[in-house]
Amino acid sequence: MQDDSRHFDLIVLGGGSGGVATARRAASHGARVLLVEEYRLGGTCVNVGCVPKKVMWHAAELAHGFEQAAGYGFALGQAPQHDWGTLVERRDRYIRRLNGIYGGNLEKEGVTVVFGKAELLPDRGVSVAGAEYHGDHLLIATGGLPQWPEIPGASLGTDSDGFFAMQQLPRRVALVGSGYIAVELAGVLNSLGADTTLCLRRDHVLKAFDSMLGDTLIEMMVEAGIRVEKNCSIAALEDSADEQQVIASFEDGRPPETFDSVIWAIGRTPNVDIVALEKAGIEFHADHRIIVDEYQATSSAGVYALGDVTGPIELTPVAIAAGRRLADRLFGGQSESRMDYDNVPTVVFTHPAIGTVGLSEAQARERYGSDSVTVYNTRFNALLYGVLDEKRATAMKLVCQGADEKVVGLHIIGDGADEMLQGFAVAVKMGARKADFDATVAIHPTSAEELVTMK
Repeated sequence: MQDDSRHFDLIVLGGGSGGVATARRAASHGARVLLVEEYRLGGTCVNVGCVPKKVMWHAAELAHGFEQAAGYGFALGQAPQHDWGTLVERRDRYIRRLNGIYGGNLEKEGVTVVFGKAELLPDRGVSVAGAEYHGDHLLIATGGLPQWPEIPGASLGTDSDGFFAMQQLPRRVALVGSGYIAVELAGVLNSLGADTTLCLRRDHVLKAFDSMLGDTLIEMMVEAGIRVEKNCSIAALEDSADEQQVIASFEDGRPPETFDSVIWAIGRTPNVDIVALEKAGIEFHADHRIIVDEYQATSSAGVYALGDVTGPIELTPVAIAAGRRLADRLFGGQSESRMDYDNVPTVVFTHPAIGTVGLSEAQARERYGSDSVTVYNTRFNALLYGVLDEKRATAMKLVCQGADEKVVGLHIIGDGADEMLQGFAVAVKMGARKADFDATVAIHPTSAEELVTMK
């Protein structure tokens, strides 16, 4: 006979942003919910992703501010000294507070939380530390993990999780990768004083974004002092003689180099047990992403998945939105509630930041045909740099489609792009045309005004 105390309306595997959002929304509709988390509440975003990364980004931006202060008449005396340990201690204290807030919110909603590794059982069941639980519905929201290369000595490097465990700033560091994690961490480390190298397997960064953004970012990274090595692949790592550094050898035969740290940022992989998925009848792609339909349903009845275990948009707000819509459909009487994955805005916290929503120019031309696409570009130095010797460009692009020039893509790289994008993303989501932008009175003097005055 089944123990009713261990039967739930919904079992959620994963206490990250998507899992917690789903659990809380389902509980608010009156569902009895169990959430299972193996490590800490908050998942990647809170513990080793968005939140601590943004803290580090703020520190790097403050470093830029000190460099610019003299141009505005400030005499700072000796160069400001940065204490990495203080930053890490205060950042981690903040993260622990967020872990507690997540737990408190789940408790207030009446969600049962169990910590431990969950093993999938038949019929939407799970086993955690020998205890079995069953649900009418089961959600897999276990997130993703950093990928590692299969080369000799790879374990002598670290990954983005390891970056957040660093107790001191490496003097000389190599970032390997071309995605947003690689360029964000390279910017932070360089700004805080590390001799930073970015190793690109090919010749570009941010390949999923509009090419203007990646091209401009590389230019700005080089200007900021980051050494960008194109067509660069590490073949092996080995310890230095004193085992305090690592020596990297390269596939193209260039001379080996010594670093204090090598950080792998070559992508992420779903945090799933594929054998368990197969036993449960849950289908997945070759890269182990779980296959779901538009309602987040898997091939196994009553089992759902969302967030980084499914892709293709690995963003915290996407997982949260998808989870809330799933809970509304299952328990809130909203039978057609589902996530709309079109025109999702995103920001890359580089220096300067990148904001983008909609289609790249190349995607728009492929989808609609080149004759149907009109592109508007601008590039300028923001007013901040008017009195400074330093010049850091801002670049913007509008991608428009059809005779009425519907804005189908908007791309920004420059100071303030992160805060600028949200409002413009609303306009793009609502189907704004270039004429709507033109009819909007500019706010002067701002960088954002360029988006409504572009010709």
